[in-house]
Amino acid sequence: MLEIRGNCEPGFEAVRDVFAGNFERPQGVSDVGAAVALYAGRRPVVDLWAGHLDAARARPWGRDTIACVFSCTKGMAALCAHMLADRGSLDYEAPVARYWSEFAQAGKESVSVRQLMSHQAGLPALREPLAPGGIYDWDAVVTALAAERPHWEPGSAHGYHTLSFGHLVGELVLRIDGRDLGRFFREEVAGPLGLDFHIGLGPEHDARTAELLLPPEDSTLGGISRQALGVEAESIERYDDPHLLTAPVASSRAWRAAQIPGANGHSDARSLARVYALLAGGGELDGVRLLGTETIARATENQVRGRDRTIGIATRFGLGFMLPGADAPMSIGPSESAFGHNGAYGSIGLADTRAGIGFGYVMNQFGEPLGDRRGLDLLDAAYACL
Repeated sequence: MLEIRGNCEPGFEAVRDVFAGNFERPQGVSDVGAAVALYAGRRPVVDLWAGHLDAARARPWGRDTIACVFSCTKGMAALCAHMLADRGSLDYEAPVARYWSEFAQAGKESVSVRQLMSHQAGLPALREPLAPGGIYDWDAVVTALAAERPHWEPGSAHGYHTLSFGHLVGELVLRIDGRDLGRFFREEVAGPLGLDFHIGLGPEHDARTAELLLPPEDSTLGGISRQALGVEAESIERYDDPHLLTAPVASSRAWRAAQIPGANGHSDARSLARVYALLAGGGELDGVRLLGTETIARATENQVRGRDRTIGIATRFGLGFMLPGADAPMSIGPSESAFGHNGAYGSIGLADTRAGIGFGYVMNQFGEPLGDRRGLDLLDAAYACL
């Protein structure tokens, strides 16, 4: 029998009901282990977890269990950059090369920070492979990105920068502030807010980190994930190798330890909900202020909308945050006042300024890389309770 632990305030029972139903879904993938959290009116009203953190279902998912949240990490990378903009250290209209001189190679001297943060820079991948293990080497990746020729004229189109978004934005933070993104986030965001969110995960956290579970074989990445069982994570050379986003590789120590801020943050649902509650509340929560309201408004203005050059579906982005209104596979909720970021296979972090909510959902059972319904159904239930 499923044991759901945590708290759910009266009036939000529908979220708990959908959460329980996710473990026995009649269609689609069911959860093995998961957590959901919701802030409403700056208060935590839902904080639930259940299931198991391992494939053998021998280890219960605990209050302190964390999981890889993939592209939810992009929202945290963007937040760090917006904090520098809020302080006057970063200008969205400036060329990236003002802060990162080596970036002005191969026709990129006029690429702006705005274009970089809205997937318009034309750098979704590297044409040439890196040395084995180079994908986990920050300097190797950003040196290659600085030298890369854009795949399209920057500003003429947008295409999802699956991994490179985090390295590009992270190098901006490093050049301006002097701290790498993992440290900046830890000291300026996670620490003050009390988040259990990590960009670069130490081995001391492995025992409480959820084991990522293979998706169904008939899913988009099911076959690739099973191929990855025989792939050594450190042997991967291509920055766009699909094995990087599969359960075996993303459970490796190499993946966890590296800073890949486009894809490898590890968090619980509570932390996602809390940071987005701060953003929904104008940049302040429980006496901690990270951003001003004007900066949040600029960060969430529509920048691009329409067919994505990288993944071939319609997407819509602000400056680093996904916005609602695009096709369902990359939707970020039902409200026009929402923003945040999904992660591959189902995780979600979302703020809604009008509804005043912060939402987070994490899990370890992979479904489809885009459009998984588990988190979206929980989000629909949360809105219905308001």
